[in-house]
Amino acid sequence: MTLTELIPTFTGIVNFESHYTFTIFTPVYNRADTLERVFTSLNNQTFRDFELVLINDGSTDNSHKVAQELIKTADFPIQYVNNPKNQHKMACFFQAIEMARGKFILPFDSDDECLPSALQVFKEQYNAIPIDKKEKISGVTCLCKDQNGKLIGQKFPKSPYYSNTFKQNIESPLTSEKWGFTRTDILKGIEVNKNIFSRGYIPEGIIWELISKEGFTTKYINEILRIYYLDTENRISIQNHEKDAFGMAVYSLSILNWFQNDYLFKTPKLFIKRCYTLLRAAQYLEFSLKDYLNAIENKTLKLVFLMGWPFKKLF
Repeated sequence: MTLTELIPTFTGIVNFESHYTFTIFTPVYNRADTLERVFTSLNNQTFRDFELVLINDGSTDNSHKVAQELIKTADFPIQYVNNPKNQHKMACFFQAIEMARGKFILPFDSDDECLPSALQVFKEQYNAIPIDKKEKISGVTCLCKDQNGKLIGQKFPKSPYYSNTFKQNIESPLTSEKWGFTRTDILKGIEVNKNIFSRGYIPEGIIWELISKEGFTTKYINEILRIYYLDTENRISIQNHEKDAFGMAVYSLSILNWFQNDYLFKTPKLFIKRCYTLLRAAQYLEFSLKDYLNAIENKTLKLVFLMGWPFKKLF
């Protein structure tokens, strides 16, 4: 199997019958001590047209037992899956996409909280999008604060601010952790080679970047709706280069190929950084130099990668 075959693709919008406005997706891995936050937040929502897809991803603590007890306290519909083995968040995300019965999917980590008005605000903000824009709007994204009430990152340049993940990261690189929902009919049109799920952590950003590449726009708003706990141990954001090498390789190749036509000469540093990340990941993977060169589409980027290859162990 080639590296190119591991890059996600978009086959088009999938028509399906939705039963709820939102599907909340919560993956759980050893979060017995924090999962109650999710249920408290959702029980307190002022907008009630939603379901929860809860996936316990092979936890080794008592998360399954805690989940079963918390489900009894919920006053909203729940689809619960108890995976026997850990598959990692990306695999769980695609489980949730298949199961989703909501018009929109909202990922909600098992160690975070949200404001009681969160779903209501999201719905109102989506309804306020001009009709002529809605076809190409993938969802709405808001700001987050930490458990001490401090804004995480910076605000968007204006509110509402229409952009996409790729352009937003260039235009507002300091906005940091955000939270938002995405149209389910778009997510159901994404195809991922399931072989990547057995290779560890895959950055969730690869999905948002693919949606950007396909020409969809996000509505960004300067409202704080999520409480993001910064002190939780073993967060996914704590990176291990060797453990995460495969996921970072696939992510970096995706960025290099998807955006090089429009952005290589506008933002060359971004692409050099991705070549660097790919080289760093390569030292932990079994693929040959030829495999990488065959996977990189742009000739200039092939040359940059080739020049860095002898020095990859220094990265």
